[in-house]
Amino acid sequence: MDLYEGLPEPVAKAWERGLTSGRAAMSRRRLLRAASLAAAGSALAACGIPPAAGSKGEAPEDTPDYSRKEKVLNFANWPLYIDVDEKNKKKRPTLDRFERESGIKVKYVEDINDNNEFYGKIKPQLAAGQDTGRDLVCLSDWMAGRVIRQGWAQRLDPANLPHAVTNLEDRFRAAAHDPGRQYSYPWAGTACIVAYNKKATKGKKVTSVTQLLEDESLKGRISMLTEMTDTIGLTMLDMGVDSEHFTEDDFNAAIARIQKAVDRKQLRRFSGNDYMDELNSGDIAACLAWAGDVVQLQLDNPDVEFAVPDRGYLFGTDDLLVPAKARHRSNAEALIDYYYQPKEAAELAAWVNYICPVSGAKAEMEKIDKELAEAPLIFPDERMIAKGKNFRPMSAKEEARYEEKFSKLIGA
Repeated sequence: MDLYEGLPEPVAKAWERGLTSGRAAMSRRRLLRAASLAAAGSALAACGIPPAAGSKGEAPEDTPDYSRKEKVLNFANWPLYIDVDEKNKKKRPTLDRFERESGIKVKYVEDINDNNEFYGKIKPQLAAGQDTGRDLVCLSDWMAGRVIRQGWAQRLDPANLPHAVTNLEDRFRAAAHDPGRQYSYPWAGTACIVAYNKKATKGKKVTSVTQLLEDESLKGRISMLTEMTDTIGLTMLDMGVDSEHFTEDDFNAAIARIQKAVDRKQLRRFSGNDYMDELNSGDIAACLAWAGDVVQLQLDNPDVEFAVPDRGYLFGTDDLLVPAKARHRSNAEALIDYYYQPKEAAELAAWVNYICPVSGAKAEMEKIDKELAEAPLIFPDERMIAKGKNFRPMSAKEEARYEEKFSKLIGA
């Protein structure tokens, strides 16, 4: 069975695009120095997915928890998304410490290379009411929301999450995809912004999508992302449209605006995380970029700068949740709560360089790396926080329409 069977063609194409060039392919800490990751791909284990076991929107509450008897935890995460010992790459300092302190043995696997591809792997078991073999998974907010709405996530017990409940920063508590944070907690925050190479721009600051699309001095040296929500979302914000409350006409207007720039060859291309090499070298003068990537590049290249557009940037989270029928919910809650201690959160953020969702972590970061403690892309100030906007949830029909239009725009 084909991985994308049953999906509208434009959505299937968008999923496939994400595997090779979208945020799925996004680098984590020091990817420029790391070996290339092997491409992950798998077909669904079975065809004819049965209806979901349980009504949509209601997580099964009758799943037995074997955590007391079985001190194990199966944790699925993205590649390069946890701290690693510089001298021994097999060691993960914070995770190793959790195992020692809790007595829980963690099987940590990096088998999430794309939200949709991973969803395809676990959907047959979830739909059949079966254990996926994973007790804890890390999914981008929109995908976490899909799993929650399907009734395929276990409700978390606040009594087991004292640090998480206390230390989750306020701005992460209001989540459209999980009101009240009943099913998920952020592993990290993400931000799509504008980046530029000041050597390539001859000192000119690039601070808006308008400059990317219209500045003649940058013609042919601009890139935007193959991720529809980021590229269209930022363009709408630049046009004065709220990405959290846009209409079909708003979406179409953003497409048309970018198309004009494509037609007059303002854009060099649409890219995934491979923009990093070109931005680093100056072949791309300015682009849309993911904040974590920019922090990584700045470690080695002082010419790389970023700008938070005055009209806002695209904000999101990668969330931890416990799949339905997972055997070890309490063990998973113990790990979530462990990473909401400021010291552990700071150690994690110092390595992954994404937005830290834990109150008190900045003070701990100052003990590790004072420069990172002041990095607004890891610890945003109030001004930056206020500018963060989500891309509003889409219905299945809207997603199909929008992805088809975006695919035509980028030539996918």
